[in-house]
Amino acid sequence: MTVTGQGTDEARALRALRALRDERSSVRLGAALAIGSTPDQRFVGPLVERCAVEPEFLVRDMLTWALTRHPVAATLPLLLREVRSERAQARSQALHTLSKVGDPRAWPVITRALLTDADDEVARTAWRTAVVLVPEGEEAALAAVLVTQLGRGGQETQLSLSRALVDLGSTVVPALDTAKRAPDPDVRAHALATERLRDDPDTGFAFALEEAKRVVALGGAGSNEGGS
Repeated sequence: MTVTGQGTDEARALRALRALRDERSSVRLGAALAIGSTPDQRFVGPLVERCAVEPEFLVRDMLTWALTRHPVAATLPLLLREVRSERAQARSQALHTLSKVGDPRAWPVITRALLTDADDEVARTAWRTAVVLVPEGEEAALAAVLVTQLGRGGQETQLSLSRALVDLGSTVVPALDTAKRAPDPDVRAHALATERLRDDPDTGFAFALEEAKRVVALGGAGSNEGGS
């Protein structure tokens, strides 16, 4: 009876692993859901590997959920390794999963290199994850690194950075004040828009950014309005 049960269990595991690589996204989604519903540490490696190459956002999100259903002792080492991968999606998805796991032992892997990664999606995920994992007392140092990315990328990327900075609370104020005096007008505008978002969370970011650009164009920058 035990042998039969073990054989059935092995067969199910093999089917699930094959389904993770199926060409149909609905099948892959179902496989990730099934694996997360009945966690088994044998699946941790395949789940992490699939995260690195899975093209569909919804499936990747389910893969992350499935990983969070497994013991941190099994998932954390593999996720920390993936963060150093040469593949951008592997880095981004591993960081996203670490933000959901929320284990403070992952903080040392959030390096300046990741926070300034050349790939926008990796950098954006690193910003979000850093805010989740930053230890008490390290917020100001994190803010100092994040403000070096002000003015980067398109509006979506800039909004991600502004949200990360706002989530750091009052510790971000000195870094933003410095950024408002930066030589680059895009940096100054982004800093002003972030400050506006911090003061009034209901403000639309697009509006705040356009308004900040007008202020900068007229020679103003935050507390130094009128002088440049």
